[in-house]
Amino acid sequence: MIQRIQTIYLFLALLVAALGSYFLSLWVNESEESIYAIDKPIVMGAFVLSALLALFTIFLFNNRKLQFVMNRLNIILNFILLGFFVYWSLIIPGEMQISEKGIGMFLPIISIVLLVMANKAIKKDEALVKSVDRLR
Repeated sequence: MIQRIQTIYLFLALLVAALGSYFLSLWVNESEESIYAIDKPIVMGAFVLSALLALFTIFLFNNRKLQFVMNRLNIILNFILLGFFVYWSLIIPGEMQISEKGIGMFLPIISIVLLVMANKAIKKDEALVKSVDRLR
């Protein structure tokens, strides 16, 4: 059942991770160049892994427990990516590398919110299935 609400949330998280990382800049450096995720291999790898994990999770609709676990792994991955962004923006001294923060630094937060909403919908489906099983 691909038409469920958690599939929409997962698809939006997939779009945020895949397309947002290409089109939205992470930051602007001191020479006024926009830095994108493709310029940083670690960041690009994390975005691609997050997008692939979301795509894989969409097709696990038959196994809701595994879908829930895979979403949690994706949330942890996005928290790690967010940690990289916080480190780069706060620990690096002064205006040496990051002059202006871009909207791309908020992509993991958007993805985390969408994945949490998908997990809530998965829990709701699981509770509905369990309640129907009790009636039989």
